[in-house]
Amino acid sequence: MTTHYCYTDSPFGKLLLVGDFQGLSHVNFQDGSAPMLPEAEWRKDAAFFVNAIVQLKEYFAGERVRFSLRLNPKGSDFQRQVLEVVSRIPYGETSSYADIARMVGKPKATRAVGTCNRTNPIPIMIPCHRVVGSNGKLTGFSGGVEFKQWLLDLEAGKHEVEAETLVDDFIVEAEAEG
Repeated sequence: MTTHYCYTDSPFGKLLLVGDFQGLSHVNFQDGSAPMLPEAEWRKDAAFFVNAIVQLKEYFAGERVRFSLRLNPKGSDFQRQVLEVVSRIPYGETSSYADIARMVGKPKATRAVGTCNRTNPIPIMIPCHRVVGSNGKLTGFSGGVEFKQWLLDLEAGKHEVEAETLVDDFIVEAEAEG
C-alpha cells in the first residue's frame, strides 16, 4: 500500500501529513523539536490530503469544531484505547491525565496515559492539547506548550482569525509541490 505525504501550513509552522487509504497516520510539527523526514518510498501528493488540509484551515480559522477524517493511528491496544478516549474530549473542554486513566479503567496509569498523549501520532485531530494536569496546568505537547495554549485559546474563542481562501491556498501549495 502506498504511503502519501505532504506539507501544509499552520499558525505555528509547517505540518507534515502522512497517510494511506486506511487513513491519516501522522501529523507532525516540522518546526518542533522532532521533525519527521519522509521515507524514500513515500509519495509526495498534496491532492491526497485535500480534505485534511481544508479541515485544518477551517479549524485554525475557528470555523470547525470537529474533524471528519479517517484516522489510522499506530500503537499498542492501550495507546489506541487512550487516544480513543482523548478523541472524545469535546471542543473547548479539557480533561486531566488522571481523568483519562480512570476512563480507560486504569486509574493508576496516569504516567502511561501521559506517554500515550505525548506520542500521539495525530495531534490536533486527536486533540491531545485538551489534556492538562490535574491542577489545570499545561504540560508537554509535541507542538510546544505555546501552541497548546494557542489551540486552547482558539477553542475558547479568544482568537480573531481571518479565514483564508482555502481553495487558492491549496492550489498554490499543490503547484509548489509539482
